[in-house]
Amino acid sequence: MMTRPLREWAADDPALRDPTAFREKVAMGGEPVLIRGYAQSWPLLQAAQISDRTVCDYLRRHDSGKRPQVMLGDPAIEGRYFYRDGLDGLNFERIEMSIDDALDRMLAHAEDPALPSAYLGSLVTPAYLPGLVDAHPCALAPPGVAMRLWIGNASHVACHYDAYENFACVLAGRRRFTLYPPDAIGDLYVGPIDFTLAGQPVSMAAADRDHPQRYPRFARAEARKLVVELEPGDALYLPKLWWHQVEALSPFNIMANFWWDAFAIGPDAPMLAMLLAMITLGERPEADRKAFRAYFDHFVFRPDGHPLAHLPPEKRGVLRDLAGGGYGQIRAMIMRTLRGQ
Repeated sequence: MMTRPLREWAADDPALRDPTAFREKVAMGGEPVLIRGYAQSWPLLQAAQISDRTVCDYLRRHDSGKRPQVMLGDPAIEGRYFYRDGLDGLNFERIEMSIDDALDRMLAHAEDPALPSAYLGSLVTPAYLPGLVDAHPCALAPPGVAMRLWIGNASHVACHYDAYENFACVLAGRRRFTLYPPDAIGDLYVGPIDFTLAGQPVSMAAADRDHPQRYPRFARAEARKLVVELEPGDALYLPKLWWHQVEALSPFNIMANFWWDAFAIGPDAPMLAMLLAMITLGERPEADRKAFRAYFDHFVFRPDGHPLAHLPPEKRGVLRDLAGGGYGQIRAMIMRTLRGQ
């Protein structure tokens, strides 16, 4: 396990009061940050401190009536939502139901673990619980970034990454995060990218501790992991592409999170570029891939700085200012090519 602790920031630090300051002072560091007590004043947390039923009643009062999908797990899986053996399906069901019914199932399982567990993930608050939005502000997220809620019984969410910055606040129960840096991907044994549990691929090795011989490189990832436990009110910032396994440790749990790309200069996601690179480069001969890697390094990853630094700025064409006119020009070139024009 990594011995260096997570960086910690005080909940009242000025860097947490403004999206620009947060991007420059925290997100630019590219490492997870722990903020103890960040959400202590949020009404959801205060209701949860009274009782599970109190916070469920609080949620019900703000229910818009929309019916989300709920994950239901047999008691035998012990809250470990994952694939069935052989990757021939999932070991849980997704069922559309009202938030009211979902909360009833969670409270019932909390009292009787012999009943199925329930998990309500990525609940977009403005759509499903609109009355909560103004009462739970997150000043470090840009305007328009929606709070999402993750509500359920004790659970074990498989190790995965997000393609966005992730700011997560624990509001009820405790959660344990096990973190791996992005460059551990080769040691985590990634599962299918098009048949996933909830959107992003997961680590097969982190979920299968009974067969270490299947994943010999996983020990290298384990040697680099970070583990942190969050109490109600604590928050964790995770930069994009950091792998994280999330365990909800209490019979009933609530977490809020906010996703956004702190460094986007346009609407296109970096993952789209990677998917296109997979189909255009992934199966080429090694010599071809090596040649294109040099070009990607030069034009995209830029270890030696701007690829046209030897030219006067006014002579760099579309690469003069990608955040300005260059972005739209290159995007138009790509769209014309994809349309076959």
